Amino acid sequence: MEYQATKAVLVGLCTDAGDNEELEKSLCELERLLDTAGGVCFAKLIQNKDKPDPRTLIGSGKVRELAAICNGNDVESVVFDEELSPSQIRNLEDEIGGEVRVIDRSILILDIFALHAVSREGKLQVELAQLKYTAPRLTGQGKDLSRLGGGIGTRGPGESKLESDRRHMKHRIVALEEELRVLDKNRQTMRASRDRSGIPKIAIVGYTNAGKSTLLNRLTDAGILAEDKLFATLDPTTRKFELPSGESVLLTDTVGFIRKLPHHLIKAFKSTLDEAVYADLLMIVVDVSDEEFRAQLEVTERLLDELGASGKPTLYVLNKCDLGAAGLPSIGAPAEHSRTVAVSAKTGQGIELLVDVLQNMLHDGKSRVVFQIPNGEGGALNTLYRNATVEDVEYGADTMTVTAVVDARVHGMLKRFDPNWKEPEEI
Repeated sequence: MEYQATKAVLVGLCTDAGDNEELEKSLCELERLLDTAGGVCFAKLIQNKDKPDPRTLIGSGKVRELAAICNGNDVESVVFDEELSPSQIRNLEDEIGGEVRVIDRSILILDIFALHAVSREGKLQVELAQLKYTAPRLTGQGKDLSRLGGGIGTRGPGESKLESDRRHMKHRIVALEEELRVLDKNRQTMRASRDRSGIPKIAIVGYTNAGKSTLLNRLTDAGILAEDKLFATLDPTTRKFELPSGESVLLTDTVGFIRKLPHHLIKAFKSTLDEAVYADLLMIVVDVSDEEFRAQLEVTERLLDELGASGKPTLYVLNKCDLGAAGLPSIGAPAEHSRTVAVSAKTGQGIELLVDVLQNMLHDGKSRVVFQIPNGEGGALNTLYRNATVEDVEYGADTMTVTAVVDARVHGMLKRFDPNWKEPEEI
């Protein structure tokens, strides 16, 4: 089903006079989100206010101005850059009048995720997040939901589910969570199989629209949809890539990050975001043609830290260097075990260097680990002798204490014998 472009007004609240510039940038990004969802920005409205109005966020005077804009220009939707409570949505829709629909940034992002979800797991994750976030806001509006059959903010679970009573929604949420648990177990089984294979796992991460899918396509001919849209790729894709040395690695394209990414969305997509958590190395893709790339990198690194995926060997891929970035832009002091390379995933510029740097990082990223290996697991010791430098072996009654210098690949194969290795914490 195709959706006609929805005419919308974007609304932002500035509670600090010094943050006007930041709000403008956030609204520009909100406009790109609207465009991705199939909407058209008719106007932007900014309210400068010491603190948010509890009833409408922006205050009665600005609401009257907003209503005049909407009712006089056939505007169908109003999108707020800040999160709205159910009562605020109800009050705003009542005061604006007509058939104008009020949503916030989170609902818009969820709508885009619903539009781009392809896999069974992706669709279930979107539906779960929408029901948990959107349902109370829709049922709280006090309006006939049958009119919400199309348009921005209504894709996903569908009209029948959103019209259901709260008890039915709770049952649906429980069913979704159980189905996702089963899929997560399957994903963990696949991940364990990859661990046993010892093939290094590399997660391609970064801000939305930085060029992650284009990079994976360039390296592996993965054939992933790569568009100049926010969140064009939602479902993770893993492909095997052979390095010049003949060694194979697994590259995984992940969902992009963005400012104000809703926490409930991070929780719903935990199993797919864990691809970054369990990776041996991160490739952070940065769109250096975007004047906001440093701020976008900060968002990416902060979210990786929240996920528990920071501190890994990291290759910063400064992408789109063919679009005007002169030389190698500075992204600040690189962390230990990190490197930086400039490329154009679209034209292929710098890709050979990227591959060489990646190979060197995998070979150089070695560490000394003390393994506790049960005596019945002699194969693990043989693996260390074949693939690492074994410095010392102490035989005990039940276990062998083995000190060895290993790379990320071998450590991934045998991390279950590393008493200092911890599973990532739950979000």
